[in-house]
Amino acid sequence: MQTISFVLCSDMLASSATLPMEMLKAGESFARAKNRRALKLNIQSVADTKEPIKTRSGFSLVADQQFKDSPESDIIFLPALWRNPRPIIQSNESIFPWLIERVQNGATVSAVGTGVCFLAEAKLLDGKAATTHWHYFDQFQKYYPSVDLKRQYFITQSGNIFCAASVNALADLTVHFIQRLYNQEVANHVERHFSHEIRRSYQERGYFDGEINQHPDEDIVQAQMWLQDNYGKDIQISDVAERFEMSVRSFNRRFKNATNKSPLQYLQEIRIQVAKDLLQTSNLTISEIAFKVGYSDMGHFTGLFKKLLATTPSEYRTTVRAKLFRAKI
Repeated sequence: MQTISFVLCSDMLASSATLPMEMLKAGESFARAKNRRALKLNIQSVADTKEPIKTRSGFSLVADQQFKDSPESDIIFLPALWRNPRPIIQSNESIFPWLIERVQNGATVSAVGTGVCFLAEAKLLDGKAATTHWHYFDQFQKYYPSVDLKRQYFITQSGNIFCAASVNALADLTVHFIQRLYNQEVANHVERHFSHEIRRSYQERGYFDGEINQHPDEDIVQAQMWLQDNYGKDIQISDVAERFEMSVRSFNRRFKNATNKSPLQYLQEIRIQVAKDLLQTSNLTISEIAFKVGYSDMGHFTGLFKKLLATTPSEYRTTVRAKLFRAKI
């Protein structure tokens, strides 16, 4: 089961929550109609209160859970906000510790429109690619200069953080999530039922750190996505090859041809990148970080980290935190 959390707040655009929610439910229904063992979705709404929350359209929504009581999330959707987002952001500060903790624990986060400001305000986009509603580009760049704003893209992806410029772009992103949760057939079914017009693909509309979709081997793209989603597990490359119905030899060859890296190298780079973020932003011990990114042997983790980055995890943490917290003159 996957837990998907929709954040609610006052003056939000209701469609930025209800549309992806309905698309996900449609995908689950179709997938389970074809296969009773298909993945179940635990879709919940969360907020800082159980009182009714008035949306921009005037009707109210009531959250299923408060932040303090909500379970861990696999995917989080942050809503779009109407016009100037800053007053709403400032009146919803209780979301930040909850959001930061969930991201540190590996949740995938999607923000749409000016709801991207939740991520920027929490410092989760510093040095990372992002987009937002076109009307707020200049203000966003002014308030969040550390964010790499991609004005020409409707969708951005940096690690486990996705930004969509509009509700339409969010619909495309939701189709992409459904493909990752289930398969292309389920994603196509949802897209046909929610969008009759011919639309540009998710890949054509987005900017992606790592550029996992810049080669034509669709099976390897799916394998890359699976590795990105499951890096914290005990992974045997032979099991991944079997999952995608290939021999180990064929899988290694096709992966290398497509990405110029072996599957193991690719997995290691994902894990080390996540570890770098955790070393900078969390107070987890190095052994806890090693375990979280899939290594039970801290010595092996430390050796690999030093091999790839020419520094140990503890030295890296000291360096990046000195830069992060140094006094400004």
